[in-house]
Amino acid sequence: MTALALRTDHYELTMLQAALQSGAAERRCVFEVFTRSLPGRRRYGVAAGLGRILRSLPDFRFDDAALSFLNQTGVVDAKTCEWLSSYRFGGSIDAYAEGEAYFPGSPVLVVEGTFAECVLLETLVLSVLNHDSAVATAAARIVCAAGGRPCIEMGSRRTHEESAIASARASYLAGFASTSNLAAGQVWGVPTTGTAAHAFTLVHDDERAAFRTQVAALGVSTTLLVDTYDVEQGIRTAVAVAGTKLGAIRLDSGDLLSQTRRARELLDELGATDTRIVVTSDLDESSIAMLATAPADTYGVGTSVVTGGGAPTAGFVYKLVARQSGDDWVPVQKRSEGKASRGGRKWAARQLRGGVAVSEHVWVGDHYECAGDERPLQVPVVREGKVVTDVDLHAARDHRAGVLAELPPTAMQLSAGDPAVETRYDGVSR
Repeated sequence: MTALALRTDHYELTMLQAALQSGAAERRCVFEVFTRSLPGRRRYGVAAGLGRILRSLPDFRFDDAALSFLNQTGVVDAKTCEWLSSYRFGGSIDAYAEGEAYFPGSPVLVVEGTFAECVLLETLVLSVLNHDSAVATAAARIVCAAGGRPCIEMGSRRTHEESAIASARASYLAGFASTSNLAAGQVWGVPTTGTAAHAFTLVHDDERAAFRTQVAALGVSTTLLVDTYDVEQGIRTAVAVAGTKLGAIRLDSGDLLSQTRRARELLDELGATDTRIVVTSDLDESSIAMLATAPADTYGVGTSVVTGGGAPTAGFVYKLVARQSGDDWVPVQKRSEGKASRGGRKWAARQLRGGVAVSEHVWVGDHYECAGDERPLQVPVVREGKVVTDVDLHAARDHRAGVLAELPPTAMQLSAGDPAVETRYDGVSR
């Protein structure tokens, strides 16, 4: 298997080689992860992926095969390969907790250490945070649109096989009830669910035979897919086979609003008043919002969530914001038009009034002490290269629920708009 450390960008290693030659490699630095704007003019983002980064950090090593590749291809010289052979991140990382909301300028991850050890983490950090936060933000908006009805993540066939696992994790963090991806269940403890596709019905001689087989194998609590042929006849057959205690039916095509209403009427007429209706078929936050008045019980969502709801990256960047000079820290920043950054080590808190978030307060300097109406946002997760915080996915899921409850009502609007919370800075000059 390719070493995790090679899943990176070429220029990180060429910068390392040059820095080793100049002596800058050992200069203490602070790097910061933030986004300049929210994609699609969304009103908030949900931070996700920290747990995956912390789990990956001990494996971020250059093994013999990786070093051989770098040497043979001339990516870096022999001296740099020798340095890489003993590479271990020995710095510190502070981060927004998983499930925390973020806004433009929020310092969601702050990495401190030598230039050499910090610069090598750029691609790992950005690839995880950009993907997982994009998925989590899309999932949170879908959960909001669902209005309390459970959502199932079922997009594994619409993304890369490794991304599918990460997407299931991020979706669950953001409030989805379960996933179809078994690996996410094994690796991260995400609840899994699933019954049958149209192929199962088609492989049998008729729909009734398929339903009988499924009920015999899985019990009457199963979910029967009733739209392979005729939906109304499918519902009648489902109840005839499973009885009025049938767990659920699934609708996966057609005009879902009218079909869901008719399905509920028919189920009730047949006495299956407790049988739930699961709705799938290329759902997204907008189509789910349109189904708000329909008697659907559960939504299955695939493509739109694993692709970030049209915004497949969160837009995070990883920038050097401070370097040590003697005993002092010197703020550094880009000044290029359209991509300017703010120099200096950042500390963040969320100001609350009456339990509602009113601002993202970012302080630039050596330290920051929260005011009485502020909640600190960054937590220490790595110290001297050692992970010091256990990121529990289920606890992060609960944290996300509490955090989003703090946001003003405008944050829950699905239309494009300005960030729901303003970011304000203290102790910094542009």
